[in-house]
Amino acid sequence: MTGGIRTPLCERLGIDVPIVQAPVGSAAGPELAAAVADAGGLGMLAVTWLGAEQARDGIRRVRRLTPRPFGVNLVLDFPVADTLDRCLAEGVPVVSTFWGDPGAVSGQIRAAGALHMHTVGGVAEAVHAAGCGVDIVVAQGWEAGGHVRGTTTTMVLVPAVVDAVAPVPVLAAGGISDGRGLAAALALGAQGAWLGTRFLASAEARSHPVHRQHLVDAGAEDTVHTHCFDDGWPGAAHRALRNGTLRRWEQAGSPSRPERPGEGDVVAVDGTGRAHHRYGDQIPLPGMTGDLTDLALYAGQSVELVRAVEPAGELIRRIAAQATAARPGAA
Repeated sequence: MTGGIRTPLCERLGIDVPIVQAPVGSAAGPELAAAVADAGGLGMLAVTWLGAEQARDGIRRVRRLTPRPFGVNLVLDFPVADTLDRCLAEGVPVVSTFWGDPGAVSGQIRAAGALHMHTVGGVAEAVHAAGCGVDIVVAQGWEAGGHVRGTTTTMVLVPAVVDAVAPVPVLAAGGISDGRGLAAALALGAQGAWLGTRFLASAEARSHPVHRQHLVDAGAEDTVHTHCFDDGWPGAAHRALRNGTLRRWEQAGSPSRPERPGEGDVVAVDGTGRAHHRYGDQIPLPGMTGDLTDLALYAGQSVELVRAVEPAGELIRRIAAQATAARPGAA
């Protein structure tokens, strides 16, 4: 049953339920995006670090797996112009951006016929995005996992952004992993929810079993808002599970590079033989070997409600049904 939670944004995006799978870095591959799309949500591919050719291949792979709409995500702090060009040439229907000025790309995205989403961490940033012509604003609360833009909680940020950018539709992000959270987001004025941690622990995600098990075992208090894992993305705050690397760093007084304990340690090697270092921003991925639990284990506070690894389609259906039942006036 989805009628109780269908919003105007669903019609605009061509989806059945107002659930968007956040682009959870390297774990957000074609299989996850397609599974979410097939179940009626909006799946997202993370393409920032793939390069144009691999991004094209990922887009085409999603299209072989599903006829439903999906999107791609680009982090604007990195050189993504060629990748964006290729994504638009492939006719992707939705482009989401993060951590940079959306005005630099919004006109290009919309001219290509795609919808532009941009993630913000504060009201002023949301107003700027709306003024740049962004079609959808994603309001990311401080509870979110992975890289976190602002310091305001979801409960406060979402209605403030809704009021500030109306009539531009808003998605709520941060601290949402079940239907009750989706219903709450809709009550705050959002037209849908953006879920990352919940889908990181899904069967189709390219997350390593070690990471998934830590998500299942963890609670909200096991997550830390930190700058620990910022090699590769300097100065970018993020939320991750406390692990051996983070504990050693905190016990040393959270020093800056190159004074961090274990600086330069190789803690994992991937299937191509590439080394991954202690303070890198790379999550554990299938095929990696080494001390994987010392890598960045990104997770939001909504990990408190993640208790099993499940297929993405089942998650979508349960979240939609639970949200419908949780809304005021539900039978």
